[in-house]
Amino acid sequence: EISENAFKLCIEKSSERVSFFKEDLIKLDKKFDIVLCIDVFEHIENYIGFLRALREKGKIKIFHIPLDLSFNSLIRGGLMKSREELGHLHHFTPDTALATLSDCGYEIIDTMYTPHFDFPPKSLKNRIARLPRKILYSISAKLMSTVLGGTSMMVLAK
Repeated sequence: EISENAFKLCIEKSSERVSFFKEDLIKLDKKFDIVLCIDVFEHIENYIGFLRALREKGKIKIFHIPLDLSFNSLIRGGLMKSREELGHLHHFTPDTALATLSDCGYEIIDTMYTPHFDFPPKSLKNRIARLPRKILYSISAKLMSTVLGGTSMMVLAK
């Protein structure tokens, strides 16, 4: 973890079996059973190099990847908003996220979508967008992500 505030929250959850580090995992001379990479590589300039280096750091990796790239984000300028407000340098669809991991040598074991509409809406606009997202998600999470956006993907990989 690189955020001081997030690290303070994490460290309270440490145990003999779960460790947290406030340093560059790639530079550590350690290997782990499980490595969590939660909302990380979309912020990293050389994300391909990072993912290739991370592959050797653990047996199992769990990724959580924002799926910012959608039809909706393209026509409404959402990519620049995620870049400016969240620091996302790279944007993914379900297919490009999985292809990136595969291209970096990961074996995908399982995936699942994590919709953002499960959180309480922050504005009227979010409340209005929630219904079509829920309906389309019930038909196809991938389609909802690709057309309307508003979801991330959890990936279990070796």
